[in-house]
Amino acid sequence: MASVTASPPPTTADRMAEASPQEPTPPRRRTRYRRQLRSRIILAFVLLGFGLTAMFAWATNWTRNRVENQLVEDVMNRNIEMAARQFELDPENPQFAVDQIRAYVYPIDKIDSVRVNWPEWYELRDGIYGMTGVANGEPFAYKLAVRKTPKAWFFLAYDMSQATRGEAQFQRAIWAAVFLFTLLSLLVGWWSASRVMSPVTELANRLKQSGRSAEPEGLASHFPSDEVGQLAEALDDYAERLTEVVQRDREFNADVSHELRTPLAVIKGAVELLLSRPDVDEKTRSRLQRIQRAEQQCTDLISALLLLSRNERGHGATDVAKVAEQLLDAHRAQLGGKPMELRVVGEPSLIVDAPEAAVSVALGNLIGNAVKYTTEGEVEVRIGKRSVDVVDSGPGLSEEDAAKLFQRGYRGTHAGHSQGGGIGLSIVRRLCTLYSWEVQVRPGKPRGVIATLTFDAPVLSIGKA
Repeated sequence: MASVTASPPPTTADRMAEASPQEPTPPRRRTRYRRQLRSRIILAFVLLGFGLTAMFAWATNWTRNRVENQLVEDVMNRNIEMAARQFELDPENPQFAVDQIRAYVYPIDKIDSVRVNWPEWYELRDGIYGMTGVANGEPFAYKLAVRKTPKAWFFLAYDMSQATRGEAQFQRAIWAAVFLFTLLSLLVGWWSASRVMSPVTELANRLKQSGRSAEPEGLASHFPSDEVGQLAEALDDYAERLTEVVQRDREFNADVSHELRTPLAVIKGAVELLLSRPDVDEKTRSRLQRIQRAEQQCTDLISALLLLSRNERGHGATDVAKVAEQLLDAHRAQLGGKPMELRVVGEPSLIVDAPEAAVSVALGNLIGNAVKYTTEGEVEVRIGKRSVDVVDSGPGLSEEDAAKLFQRGYRGTHAGHSQGGGIGLSIVRRLCTLYSWEVQVRPGKPRGVIATLTFDAPVLSIGKA
């Protein structure tokens, strides 16, 4: 019988050391995964079921092995004592077999035969050892009890092959139980998640349906007084307060619009009346025309802001070239001797489905900025088939300004001490969002700025009716 001593299995650290590359790997970027609440509940049940059953399986297997080893060692200790007493009583019959246990007794004068027959036993000290070997091409396992006395050496071998096969079958059975209980946890988690999430899903559906009407619909009455019911009550309270805020905002916008339009209408009528008089000198007429342009600008701005506050699109057939020419005429009167040329080029028949006030505010802010920051040269409004480019020869635009130009309150590096609160381009951006337009500001070549206002194709028509 050839025997091979079992080597200790590799540890987890050894496996990791073998599998890990020698070169250091770059740190992995942490990623945040967003899971649905239903998936989290199911995952929690699966992990709980797997964890508990795996711990129970490990504890059961450990307890079984410990108890079995303790019983086998107790049996072997008793039998090796019997072998020692047998040798004392009958030295001529030094070995015997009991069930699966074989005892070998070697008197002191025959110790060398142990070195020849059982070299792996020779160096062992007193105790019990787990041994493995191969017989007839098949592996087997046994436990060996060793007792060395001055008169003889005693070896007791207990065949563990059947116990090893039983242990393997037990481990397969217990891990199959772990898998079945994990699957059961998945089913229970799926059922529990459906029961738990059904009122939340119903609340979400009712909340979506309630948003279709102007008045908020009560949600708490459809749910019991549990956590979901408390959430529904909180949503009802929030919807009521939000409705009050929106209502106050609408009333404020309507009141402001009405109250501002009335004095503006008075100013407009008075200016038109004064301009109709033939005895008005040119200086006074110039100032009256400036008041008239300011009144028109305020009226357009109020109309545009009212559209933004209501978040509704107005309709109309606005001639972009005409609006651009009117805006440039207003700025020509305010140049004050600046060496600058203002002109409109390109398509003369770009018609946009939007109120003239919205187009005038959006395009007027772009033209106003170009005129303000250009000290000399030209400002050219190029009208295309779907877009308008406002090109100036001013000081240009930095990357920081280009990235923050449409933020509310931001003023560029070339603003200096010029008037303005930095909200004009933010209004342009909001109008573009409302009408699905696009606005872009980029540096020109070799200097200056190019501002592009692109109109949405579905609300665009070319040519006059």
